[in-house]
Amino acid sequence: MKKKRYTGNKGFIVAWCVNLVFDLEWTIPAWIALALHFFLDISILWFVGAIALWIVGVGIKTAVFSWLIREGNRPDPPKENKNPYSSVKNPYKK
Repeated sequence: MKKKRYTGNKGFIVAWCVNLVFDLEWTIPAWIALALHFFLDISILWFVGAIALWIVGVGIKTAVFSWLIREGNRPDPPKENKNPYSSVKNPYKK
């Protein structure tokens, strides 16, 4: 039976969410910016920008890895048989 191929975005979104969880340490600059907002009264936009940059960066990384996996799973085109002995039919084989 042929394997049905799913072409939706559900797998990408799940992978993106898993990668967000695995890359939580990259949010440390955002949390530092949030602490500086409360203690030194810097703009909250630094925190929002750092979180947005983290989310977009993880999304780009997930998209690149998904593309690499898809290209790696693509079957190779048939190759020309260059062995001169394999093209001769075996008269003893039925």
